[in-house]
Amino acid sequence: MNSLLEEIKSYKNQFKQNAPAEKQRLMAQATQELRDSGIASGLTVGDQAPMFELPQADGTAVDLKTLLENGPVIVTFYRGGWCPYCNLELRAYQRELAMIQKKGATLVAISPETPDYSLSTKEKNELDFYVLSDVGNNVARQFDLVFDMPDYLIDIYKASGLNVDAHNGNEDWQLPKPATFIIQSDGTISFSDVPSDYTERIDPKTVIEKL
Repeated sequence: MNSLLEEIKSYKNQFKQNAPAEKQRLMAQATQELRDSGIASGLTVGDQAPMFELPQADGTAVDLKTLLENGPVIVTFYRGGWCPYCNLELRAYQRELAMIQKKGATLVAISPETPDYSLSTKEKNELDFYVLSDVGNNVARQFDLVFDMPDYLIDIYKASGLNVDAHNGNEDWQLPKPATFIIQSDGTISFSDVPSDYTERIDPKTVIEKL
């Protein structure tokens, strides 16, 4: 079984071979602009995590405060089930779920997608952990992860049939950076990874080591 980072490298190589050069240039430009902007840099180690309650795909609420009573919580924010890198990452977490649970931790994945789309993501990737809907990015905003997609990137996504607005149930075309946090039982963040490049993800095995 390949590691997440190997799978991402393979997908990137396919994209470079197949995607039009102008599309690649503009997508790289958007990533660089986001990195240079300094916005949405994310909460960091030592910060107190915002306590949140969000619905699962079936509508039942999950409360971070309650989860923390059982031990540390890994919270990973992903862009949506339409994002190939996010799907690779979610499946990699599923492969490591037993080890996460063995260490006494709980895993939670959050996206701005509506519960219906969250359910599709959960079923498609056969995920046995919490997949939560943060419609409007309210929780992601509290973690300082949210940015506006530039108009030219929105045009690329639409041309590719990626209607993020439909997935998110609104017209704002805002996304969270894909970010991963470990939150200790007292609510303190002990690990934070907030890449500006959505193709960069931390391997779940590394996150487990940080537990």
